Amino acid sequence: MSKFYLPSSRSPSPTPSSTSTTSSTTSSLALPYPLPLQRADFLAPNFTPATYLSSRRSQHQTLEDLRAELRSRSQLLSKELLDLVNGNYQDFLNLGNSLHGGEERVEGVRVGLLGFRKEVHGLREGVGRREEEVAGLLGERRGVRRGIEIGRRLVEWDARVGELETELRVDGRGREGDGDEEVEDSDEEEDDEEEGAYGVSVAKLARTVAQYRLIQELEKGVQGHPFIAAQTHRMLMVRSTLLLDLSAALGQAKKAGTAGSGRIMKVMKIYADMDESAEAVKVLRSLKTTT
Repeated sequence: MSKFYLPSSRSPSPTPSSTSTTSSTTSSLALPYPLPLQRADFLAPNFTPATYLSSRRSQHQTLEDLRAELRSRSQLLSKELLDLVNGNYQDFLNLGNSLHGGEERVEGVRVGLLGFRKEVHGLREGVGRREEEVAGLLGERRGVRRGIEIGRRLVEWDARVGELETELRVDGRGREGDGDEEVEDSDEEEDDEEEGAYGVSVAKLARTVAQYRLIQELEKGVQGHPFIAAQTHRMLMVRSTLLLDLSAALGQAKKAGTAGSGRIMKVMKIYADMDESAEAVKVLRSLKTTT
């Protein structure tokens, strides 16, 4: 059996939706009004867009409103920049129109620069002439040094040829004494017992040929010089004397038979050092025909 109930005198409890609507309305009424953009905020040395937007979270401003305000601020700055440029341009034009009476000073500066350029040109020409003069003197000094070096070589060549002529007993016309060609100093024979049975010292011949080759090397540095050309007969005489001594030494070694085979090899080596191997072959052939 159904029953009827009287409505209670208490007010009905609020629903969740009505509660949220009421709280949002109350909070929106309590929000602070966003402050306008300040120019000083953008002039800060450490200004960054992200930091600036984060600092405006408490302003409760919509993105569209912020965009509109920034657009308005940009237009205002563009207008100020245009006004600034126009004002300075007008001042610049006025400055150009107000300049008068400077032609004389400009002309004076130009004349001074022309004079300075002329002086610099004159100095360059003087330096160029001095440079050519110094180059000529340096070339002359090199020529003098070359002449001194050639003179030293000629003096050394003449001294060594003279020593060799003295050692070989050559006076430019032939050997001194026809019967003394195979006579050697007693001191050198005592130093080498092997030379006792022979009249010509192979050791002395080797030293003499070495000195002869040294003179030839010196001659290469001054080859073609008139002094060397005039002294050619001296070198020819020295060469002829050396070949005679070598021929005599080779003949003595050949006569010694088996005991002189080692001496023959030494003499042949001296021929080779003297670049006269062909002459040694001729001597050996002549010795074979005579034997």
